[in-house]
Amino acid sequence: MSKKQYVVRLQKELQQLLKEPVPHVKAFPNPANILEWHYVITGPDDTPYRGGVYHGKLRFPPEYPMKPPSIMMLTPNGRFKPNTRLCLSMSDFHPETWNPLWSVGSILTGLLSFMLEDKITSGSIETTDLQKRQYARESMEANKRDPMFCKIFPDLIKEYEARQQAAASEPVSTATSTSTSTATGEGGQPTGGAVQQQQGPKKPTKNQRRKAKKKAQQQDPAKQAEAEAEAEAEAEEGV
Repeated sequence: MSKKQYVVRLQKELQQLLKEPVPHVKAFPNPANILEWHYVITGPDDTPYRGGVYHGKLRFPPEYPMKPPSIMMLTPNGRFKPNTRLCLSMSDFHPETWNPLWSVGSILTGLLSFMLEDKITSGSIETTDLQKRQYARESMEANKRDPMFCKIFPDLIKEYEARQQAAASEPVSTATSTSTSTATGEGGQPTGGAVQQQQGPKKPTKNQRRKAKKKAQQQDPAKQAEAEAEAEAEAEEGV
């Protein structure tokens, strides 16, 4: 195909993507080379890739759409080796299965679908879900170091930095909760003082015991008479 034909085709696909975006996918050509496209796949919520932003690229041959592109992912992700051509049915590894009706949108939809599976192919790696989540959390930091990502997806950089600034400005609560009770007066209104911890009954003093005994004797005539007899006996002993 002539250069004009593949240019027309790829420009048409770009307009289609802008008009009808593909879920979880963004893609734009390199401003200096329309045969090199850069894409971003955003990890779906119900997967280990949640929150991840994965940058990759497609390299189209001049014969496109009669021949398929090469596909690679650049951001560390836990599923594919970074910067490595992937062996997929819609990549240049398998020109015999390529369909000229496929487009950038359908290629990236197929790539995302394969990414969410566990099938092994040339260019894939095996990691745990925990490792994939860690890659997802670190993905934008890796993308920030990629000049081409920053050039083609500046809006994603701005969004990420805005979230970082918002998170940094949130106050961190360091106060510890204390459970102090408040003394209350009539009607349950607080008096402003803290309630002291209740203590056990204090041991009565000697004077208090004497008064209590005297009171009991006054209330019981028998005990009162006994006390008077004891007092007389003590007086006689003292004579």
